[in-house]
Amino acid sequence: MWRVIFLILPGIAMADSVVATRTIRAQSVIQADDLTLVAAAIPNALGNMSDAVGLEARVSIYAGRPVLASDLGAPAVVDRNQIVQLAYQSGALTILTEGRTLARGGVGDVIRVMNLASRNTVSGRIAANGAVLVGPNF
Repeated sequence: MWRVIFLILPGIAMADSVVATRTIRAQSVIQADDLTLVAAAIPNALGNMSDAVGLEARVSIYAGRPVLASDLGAPAVVDRNQIVQLAYQSGALTILTEGRTLARGGVGDVIRVMNLASRNTVSGRIAANGAVLVGPNF
């Protein structure tokens, strides 16, 4: 009878978790040799190394610590205080000017940018070419 109970009860499922093999500094792009898998179910840790490779560490991740999805982001394409092109588009109208970024960010991030011509601060989404799209359709 005990054999039947042991066969029916599910075993404890161990999941793999991604941990850092070395200290990864903030703003570093993660490589495959920076990570390893451990047989442990660590809450909120990534379960697959390919989910982290190529992303940028937003905070320092110390050796042996789990890699959390919230600690990673797209690699930055613009840095703080960088001069970028501001693009406003509405229908057929396109206005281009220069701006100074007030934050660092990757493609798709929304950052604040100071328009150099008017000194106004606006928010916009970073495009793949490094320009910042502003206006109603960003």
